[in-house]
Amino acid sequence: MKLTFLGSGGGRFATITQKRMTGGFRIDDIDGMNIHVDPGPGALVRTYQFGLSPLKLNGVFVSHSHTDHYTDAEVLIEAMTRGMTRKKGFLVGSKTVIDGYERWGPCISEYHKSIPRVHTLDAGESTKIDKLKVTATHTKHGDPKAVGFRLELDDFVISYTSDTGYIPELARDHEGADLLIASVIRPGGDRLRGHLCVDDFQKLVEEVSPKMAIMTHLGMKIIMNNPDQEAKKVSKNTGKKVIAARDGMEIDLDVFRPKQHTLDEFKL
Repeated sequence: MKLTFLGSGGGRFATITQKRMTGGFRIDDIDGMNIHVDPGPGALVRTYQFGLSPLKLNGVFVSHSHTDHYTDAEVLIEAMTRGMTRKKGFLVGSKTVIDGYERWGPCISEYHKSIPRVHTLDAGESTKIDKLKVTATHTKHGDPKAVGFRLELDDFVISYTSDTGYIPELARDHEGADLLIASVIRPGGDRLRGHLCVDDFQKLVEEVSPKMAIMTHLGMKIIMNNPDQEAKKVSKNTGKKVIAARDGMEIDLDVFRPKQHTLDEFKL
């Protein structure tokens, strides 16, 4: 199982300037499936740039209706379905992304929803995709129906906050995560409504206690303020492995999974 960041930037100005790429991230070979999470501007191009193929996607996840999270979703759906010619793949999204809610969304056309299986999730709701359990986690963000995603496969949990301010529900929703991926837009205690700053992220890491935590969706202030140094500070204060995502960064997730025993190990 492999995690690839097709962009580590987020927020309006990082997106507009492309100081960091904004293509979201991809998880390959999770229960034999390849999924792309929050494919913002450039996701398609960055997929090819970093040696992956959008044609091999099985699923597209979109957490909410802001452009730095959904812009390339439809073209990835077209790639996944071979130009909308094959009944293949699945789309998981918030209510605003899939159906629209008040003045937010929808972000995916009826045409692009007509081929893949569509799963619309409100916070707290779950769905099963083969063996993979997907739960929508709570957020506090400008999009009132925005969600994060908790992915559970056997005894392994990947949890993604998406964009959110700090709320008590975060620790509960992401409890037990082996890998915690958080959108962290500002350094230190410099808070922006509806987003995590590094101090908020540190508190969440302390509460969740993951094997590894990754800051991504970095805004301009943290990009210009040495995100690696911010990650080292959180790691020192929490005793956990914490890193800041970089564009194109790959992580072998199998090293964090429970050991897969073979029959030979049980021979007497």
